[in-house]
Amino acid sequence: MNTPELETERLRLRKFTEQDISAIYAIFSDKEVNTYLPWYPLTSVAEAKTFYEENFVSVYAKSQGYAYAICLKSDGIPIGYIHVSPGESHDLGYGLRREFWHCGIAAEAARAVIHQVKEDGFPYVTATHDVNNPRSGHVMQAVGMRYQYSYEEMWQPKNFLVTFRMYQLNLDGNDGRVYRKYWDSYDNHFVETL
Repeated sequence: MNTPELETERLRLRKFTEQDISAIYAIFSDKEVNTYLPWYPLTSVAEAKTFYEENFVSVYAKSQGYAYAICLKSDGIPIGYIHVSPGESHDLGYGLRREFWHCGIAAEAARAVIHQVKEDGFPYVTATHDVNNPRSGHVMQAVGMRYQYSYEEMWQPKNFLVTFRMYQLNLDGNDGRVYRKYWDSYDNHFVETL
């Protein structure tokens, strides 16, 4: 199953469509929104169309995927995105237009997506955030994820050193499991007292 539609009290989570290009541009062109995301802000609607094709259409073409537009039920227009990668990290990522920050929307969407991937048999999800973006960590904590460790990475494509905090939520009862790839991949890794 690929990106099955989900609903919460306030939100509709669905696939992005070509009709959402202007909304994609609004989400991914804001410099502040994209400060902690692994790409540069979009500079044109044409770039938004290419971004849609490369980051969403390509996921939807696969047999399984979780790449959602976060929409308010009231109007159905995307105000953000949330995804879980199909790779071994099962990485949860999200972003919202700035005017929707601090409203609990990212956590509400994350709870719904985590419930779906658990139903689909994922044993865990992970998420990372830049230490300079602690509010993203608050979202992770709000959905029950627990801090595991931190590591430094030369972050691409922006090419600067970032300290990331890695959070994890085990979904299959194996509470002792820790996803260690980032720990094992980067020499400078450590556990902080938070």
